Amino acid sequence: MSSAAIDFDVTRLADWLADRTGEPAPVAVTPMRGGGSGEMFRMERLGRPWVVRRAPAVAVSATAHQVVREARIMEMLGAAGFPVPTVLARTDDPTIVGTPFFVMSFVEGGVVRQSGLPEALSNEPDSHGRIGEELIDTLVTLHAVEWRDTCLAELSHPEGFLPRQVDRWMSQLAGYRMRDLDGVDEVASWLRDNAPARADLTVMHGDYKIDNVIWAPSAPPRIVSVVDFEMTTVGDPLVDLAWAMIFWPEEGNLFAFASPGAANGIDQQHCQTPAALVQRYADATGRDLSDFSWYQAFSAWKLAIVMEGSYAKFLRGQSRNPLHESFGVGVDHLLLRAKGFAL
Repeated sequence: MSSAAIDFDVTRLADWLADRTGEPAPVAVTPMRGGGSGEMFRMERLGRPWVVRRAPAVAVSATAHQVVREARIMEMLGAAGFPVPTVLARTDDPTIVGTPFFVMSFVEGGVVRQSGLPEALSNEPDSHGRIGEELIDTLVTLHAVEWRDTCLAELSHPEGFLPRQVDRWMSQLAGYRMRDLDGVDEVASWLRDNAPARADLTVMHGDYKIDNVIWAPSAPPRIVSVVDFEMTTVGDPLVDLAWAMIFWPEEGNLFAFASPGAANGIDQQHCQTPAALVQRYADATGRDLSDFSWYQAFSAWKLAIVMEGSYAKFLRGQSRNPLHESFGVGVDHLLLRAKGFAL
């Protein structure tokens, strides 16, 4: 995790917000602990907490960290009744806080970490079965959102989504590849040769996992907001499902969040297997999951490539986020996992 420094003019931000909202008001800004992508700051304004989310100074690629696009998608999903933070304002003007950014509502609640559950959930082990159920049921709801007459249709390229994925991510990797990556080319060939013949098109979060949702501040487990839509597009919903399962507790999974063996992990008796959660999704949607091993291989392989971008930034000295230093080992683990599904 990392904390972003306050390296912009807070008064300028306050003036910009006053102009955008018609409500002049001072603001107080403090760094927030963030993840591996854009920087975030907590802002107090007119007695309410907000979050400023800005793009990093150095993007991993030309398509990553497009925060104004992300804000537009959140506005669309909010209008459809899906649980997302409210966007107050957005701009691609880099002169306000240093890079393009948007301001969204601060959602009270807890976040699941690799180290364990929020205290409110940890203290109610009999309710832990709802964690996996909520994760899947919310994904089902997202995939049911109508996208065709929204900005997401304009911002996405849905036709031919699945066939172009392997070449797209290999091209992305080529832009920052700095070391040998065992299995990345072999898995890419297998993915090309074994791609499913057909796929549905839905809203696809692109980074849906247990720590990209905010849980209600008290038990029973209930998702009050989904966050981090920077990779959202129109695509194959089974990619989202496989992606979420990368982070679900399973023996030997280095990426598992709140594993039953952790001090504040999910209760063992109420922690579903990945297979059980995948079946819950299949039952709710009626989708054919006979090719799901392809999606599992693809998602682990893709995540390895995404993480390698941040690790390459660290190697080049372009990232000040200490989390990125650890990504190299994670990439190697993910490629082993992808090979296990594919080869």
